[in-house]
Formats: sequence, structure tokens, C-alpha cells
Amino acid sequence: MNLKKPSAVNRSGLSRRQFIYASALAAGGFALTGYAATPNARKLSANDKLNIACIGAAGKGSSDTDCCNTENIVALCDVDEVKCAGQRAKYPNAKFYRDWRELLDKEQNIDAVLVSTPDHMHAAIASAAIKLGKHVYCQKPLTQTVHEARYLRELAKEYKVATQMGNQGSAHDGLRRAVEVIQAGIIGPVRQVHVWTNRPVWPQGIVRPEGADIVPATLNWDGWLGAAQVRPYKKDVYHAWNWRGWFEFGTGALGDMACHTANMPFRALKLGYPSSVEMLDHSELFAETYPKASKIKFVFPAREDMPALDFFWYDGNPTNKSIKPFRPEAELTKDIKELLETVPDSGCLLIGDKGQLFSPDDYGGRFYVKLNDEKELTESKDREDVKAVAMTVPRNLFKGEVDLRHHQEWIAACKGGPEPYSHFGIAAYLTEIILLGCVALRVGKKLEWDGPNMRAKNAPEAAQFVKREYRQGWKLA
Repeated sequence: MNLKKPSAVNRSGLSRRQFIYASALAAGGFALTGYAATPNARKLSANDKLNIACIGAAGKGSSDTDCCNTENIVALCDVDEVKCAGQRAKYPNAKFYRDWRELLDKEQNIDAVLVSTPDHMHAAIASAAIKLGKHVYCQKPLTQTVHEARYLRELAKEYKVATQMGNQGSAHDGLRRAVEVIQAGIIGPVRQVHVWTNRPVWPQGIVRPEGADIVPATLNWDGWLGAAQVRPYKKDVYHAWNWRGWFEFGTGALGDMACHTANMPFRALKLGYPSSVEMLDHSELFAETYPKASKIKFVFPAREDMPALDFFWYDGNPTNKSIKPFRPEAELTKDIKELLETVPDSGCLLIGDKGQLFSPDDYGGRFYVKLNDEKELTESKDREDVKAVAMTVPRNLFKGEVDLRHHQEWIAACKGGPEPYSHFGIAAYLTEIILLGCVALRVGKKLEWDGPNMRAKNAPEAAQFVKREYRQGWKLA
């Protein structure tokens, strides 16, 4: 995404007012997991600056780094010297590396690490940084496999570092408000959730091309492959953007977008482990890539005071004329169509006993409500029942675009503030659940899921997709 330059207000870092408020929240027990954020790292005050390294500094890493430019950007790492040239020019005092392992070995003065690589390297890098006592901001999805997500969740808790996953909608007041409204019971007990997206917008549902191209001298291809198995370099097939659709490197449409679009219902409905996951429908399947369109069903059992519910995921790019994208049935979205004159390409719809809540925003920042005795969906800001709901979720205090605010919340945590809203205790749980959809897709049958033990009770063949085999010489730290 394009990101505007941070405002002058934020360039001075965490303000005294924000720091005091953040400290008060931490002392008051707002932490979501029940453990204190006491990192094994250099102790900083609100006026100190973090020493930050960005790994995967080109692409999404460029905006991640720019969102942290209130601090000291001391090191950049990327396997592609050409694509990282702009960031190197922007941060001339930062040392440049082509291998993240060398960076972590030599830059011992860093306090925090941004991980903005392709999915298949998130866990290896993040775990290495955490074990060094570094705070970590990692792009979504947090990991490529269920096992990696569980591992990072436990590791972050053990080392007590400040963590945040890059699903920036978590910083949005609207998402946090939607969580409060749903938990206040305005639409009643929720029994169905429908989430859809216009992804993929990258190539998938394809076969691996034959042959090999010459690796550019400016590209560390072995470093890009990292933990993945060796394969020949092919220009524009995997690097720099097209990796998302490949089993070996990405997580498809589900992994890319559900950390955004399923974030709000995951939190509001306290979704734990599903009891079953099943791919209901799909376009043509291929040996090494995700299909161009799929429909997946998660069944969640009753939890706390909430009933069992069915969660449906739909994907497919409507501009791709070779397939028909999957979407909720027309009867479910008729009120949305009346409101917007069309059903948007992405959305999240919750169906409760008393009514429904709909967000057309990938980040969940804007939402509409319709009760069963009402004729149409109305925007939340115009509803008196929504206004009456008490604030129970602390707000992000920072100014600027939502991506900037998301990073600044993490920076505050690195300096002793409360845990960010998408810390690994929450983000890894969300990621783990989402990635089960990828497992079900690859196994090809309904999975009866044993969450605590990370296994499909009826499908031992799923284990190979729950925990990946790393290339020799690579492993989780």
C-alpha cells in the first residue's frame, strides 16, 4: 500500500502524555494475555529511540521501515540489492546486509526487528530475533504453518518481548468499536460468519515452469529460498511479488487477507480452535499452487457464553474471467446490495439471533447494523444503541494513517507500554486458525481438528502441512 510520510506530530516519537497513559493501561491490567511485557532487552524511556533493523526492507518492508522512522533505523537487510536501493538511499546511515543471519550476528546493539519477508521466512527470522531478546514486528500472516504460529506464540510469552503482527486494521477505532458492539449483544448470539475477498490478485492455480534463468548478480537467490526446498530461479515467477500463490512460499488468498478480514470477528466472538475445517468447493487444483477460487467452512464449538457457529470463507478475483469467484448466497447479502447497490468485492457479515453486522472494510474500520425488525442496514456512527455501548477496549492513541498508528503502538510497547492489540499472543492464535484452512485445502477432506495437540484426528496425512520440513541447514531458532 502507498503510505504518506508520517506527520510532524509523530516524528518526535511517543509523547509524554501518550507514555503516561500507556503505562497506566499496563498497570491497570489491560494486557490481553495476562503476562507483563518485560523484554530481555535494553530498557528505554519514552524519550529514548529504539535501534531498529528491517529484514526484507524492500516491498512491504519499505513502508514498515518508514512507519518506524521516529526511531534509529540502524540496519537494512534484503536479498535484492536493486529493489532495496531506494530504502538504502533514504536511510544512508543504516548498514546493509544481504543475509539476515549476518545482520543478527553483527548488529548486537539493535533493540527491535521488523520482519517483512515472504511468508515462508517469517518464523525462522522472528524466532531468532526473539531468542536474542529483540522486540519483533512481523508482517501477516505471522507464519506459514500452524506449528510455527504455535511456536512463536509460546516463544514470545517466554521471552517477554514486545511483539506485533502487521494486520494494521487492529489499530483502527472502528474495529475495536465493532468488537465492543458485538460483545455487548446488540445483534444477539452470532451463529454464522461470512468473510469474502477479491484475492488472489497474483498468479496461482498454475504449474511450475520448466527450465531455469540466470540469477541476477544483485539477487541472493539461496537466501531468498531460505528454509524452502531448492528450486531453479525463474524470472518473475516467485520473486519479487508472485510467491504468495505457491505452497512452498506463501499462504494464498486465505493467508494473505484473513488476518485482516477475519480479525474483527475472531476477536469479538472469542474464536478458539475450530472443531472441524473443510474445503467445500474450489476451482481447478494444481500440485504446487493454491486454486484461483475456494470456499472453506470452519465450525467453532460453543465457548464461554457464546453458541457454536459456522464460519465461511470465500475467495476469487472477479476480474479473472477464467473462474467464478465464490461469494455468500444472494439471500444473505440482499441487504448489503440494497445499501451499496452492489455487493463489494470484500466484506465481513455476522448473522446473529437479533440482527446482523456488516463491514465492507478489509480492516473492519467501518460497519453497519440491521436488527431483525429494521428495514435496512444503518451505519454504526448514526445508531443510538451503538453509541450507548461502553468502551471496554483501549484505543490506539497515535495520530496519522492506520499503518503508522499500528507501528507506533508497537514502538510504545518496546519502551515499556502495554502490549499492542495484535501482539503474538493474539496474532499467532488468529494465524494458526486461518492456516488450518490452507491445510484443509491441501488435504482435500473435512478435518476433525484437535486444537491443543495440533492434529487432525481423522487425517494423519495432514501433519505434513501442519509442520513443514525445513531445508537442511535451516530451522526455527
